[in-house]
Amino acid sequence: MSISYGFTQSKPMEEADQLCLAAKSGDLIKVQTLINSGADVTHFDNEGLTPLMHAAKIGNAEIVTALLESGAPWNALTPSSLSAGDFAMEEGHQEAFDLLLKTGIQSELILGTIARNQTKNEYSNQEYLQDRVSFSEDKIMDSESKGVMMAWEKPLMEAHAKAICINGGHILNVGFGMGLVDTAIQQYGPSKHTIIEAHPEVYKRMIESGWEEKENVKIVFGRWQDVLDKLDDRFDGIFFDTYGEYYEDLREFHQNLPKLLKPEGVYSYFNGFCGSNAFFHVVYCNLVTLEIENLGFSTQLIPLPVKDCLGDEVWEGVKQKYWQLDTYYLPVCQFSE
Repeated sequence: MSISYGFTQSKPMEEADQLCLAAKSGDLIKVQTLINSGADVTHFDNEGLTPLMHAAKIGNAEIVTALLESGAPWNALTPSSLSAGDFAMEEGHQEAFDLLLKTGIQSELILGTIARNQTKNEYSNQEYLQDRVSFSEDKIMDSESKGVMMAWEKPLMEAHAKAICINGGHILNVGFGMGLVDTAIQQYGPSKHTIIEAHPEVYKRMIESGWEEKENVKIVFGRWQDVLDKLDDRFDGIFFDTYGEYYEDLREFHQNLPKLLKPEGVYSYFNGFCGSNAFFHVVYCNLVTLEIENLGFSTQLIPLPVKDCLGDEVWEGVKQKYWQLDTYYLPVCQFSE
């Protein structure tokens, strides 16, 4: 049995608290000295903040840089789910914010840590497709009472439909859900309207609701990964919104865009990544924009206020609030000129 002496444990803790104080006061030299002596850059002080959060809060870009280079986690969260980036964003410290945003994007490009942390305990798409879902007037939920799609999204779906139907023609939607976006698409009178849906119960409900009988509608039952190659046309507008898939699945779908979308076509997707944290959401907005740019597309993000749509009553009976931000950024993607 080993014996632990108090001073061997308190010294690192004291240095870590000193590091938080030095970052909070903007003392770069003290911060560098403590980092070099081995102070814990991941430490949370009695305020529930890390050294990086303190530096971001006062907007000291030099200290933010020093801490990031020393391995301080950019995506650590306070008990109230705020990150260093949130503090920089709230206080309007642009340089510190840009440093944290760049670090977040680079980290996600390599590791995808947010996506894995956010979805670690959630169903995969394959499990969802084998799961029972329940339908009500204002929502679809899975067997764990998580919201698959909810009526509060209707204004967003209408905005997505307007964006992708601007040229008319042949429209593709991947993921029917409650039919909100497809109902909105029909209002624009596309010449053709193809819908891919993989969940058997949702598909059955589509048939019972008469979607198969609409003259310009073609329903393709199956996972998009399995049926895309069977589509015999290119599209004037495309929307993507599936449930139970990870960011990697969206990236895989994007690889198909150049051959699916017509030269003047418009693409959009449900931009729901990290909907409970404003900074993480900004990271993903930028990440997707960067990656889709590498495929030859430009992206415009249109801000839509949603705060008025999200009263507490909206989430009654729903296990998890998958969206908690005041603004939704609607992506509009087109081939770059």
